[in-house]
Amino acid sequence: MIMSDSAIGIFDSGLGGLTAVKQLEKVLPNENIIYFGDTARVPYGSRSQQTIVRYAEQDASFLLSKGVKMIIAACGTVSSVAADLGNVLPVPFTGVVEPTAQAAVNATKNGVIGVIGTSATVSSKSYKKAILAKDKKFKVYQQECPLFVSLVENGFISEEDKIVQLIVERYLEKLKNIKIDTLILGCTHFPIIAKAIQNYLGDEVTLIDSGRETAIYAANMLKQKNLLNKSTEKGEAVYYVSDTVEDFRKTAQIFLGQNDIEDVYHITL
Repeated sequence: MIMSDSAIGIFDSGLGGLTAVKQLEKVLPNENIIYFGDTARVPYGSRSQQTIVRYAEQDASFLLSKGVKMIIAACGTVSSVAADLGNVLPVPFTGVVEPTAQAAVNATKNGVIGVIGTSATVSSKSYKKAILAKDKKFKVYQQECPLFVSLVENGFISEEDKIVQLIVERYLEKLKNIKIDTLILGCTHFPIIAKAIQNYLGDEVTLIDSGRETAIYAANMLKQKNLLNKSTEKGEAVYYVSDTVEDFRKTAQIFLGQNDIEDVYHITL
């Protein structure tokens, strides 16, 4: 039996899913969260489909062993390549693709939508398929941006950093020229450099944060299933990683905007 006071489980290939944790804490401040970052095997974006599916199944199994009431794949790559994972899980599940695609459809005014993500996400065309399934009139243009992940995880995140500006321009020039009015940040790392992206594209382009949209979607799903935590106390977050704890703590501060991250534990899958 699924208990409403159990934690929400979130997993990602590394640290990008922490942007979803941050948003979930805003949307559902009373919920407990268990996060697993598979930092020993990051990145997933350059792996084969079979490998990504296997990793995702292992990640979900770990969270189930902790008794979670819901699982969120806060990873654009997993959500794109292993979207059927929810069909075999005994708890509610969501990835980031469907909530984010719907938000983009709701936001666009000219029907021209851009999608940026890892190589695996872009190759899968998951966001494009999800958007066109709603209405074939939309025009969807994709761009893989693998270096964005490296920028974020190495602390190059300031919109004033020339390196960040150059890479943003290199990747997004075509999308800007196409006159998109909506851009899906199809990797949970990307919101960290959203200011640089927004500065380059201009305020007339709406950025869709997959972490935020997924948090809202998850909240609605839990409400419909009567699984919201009824406690009035602030929820707690516990973090598990498959590589070094100290490296995770240092980089996690960038994603969460917190200086002290205490409950981090190492596990081996």
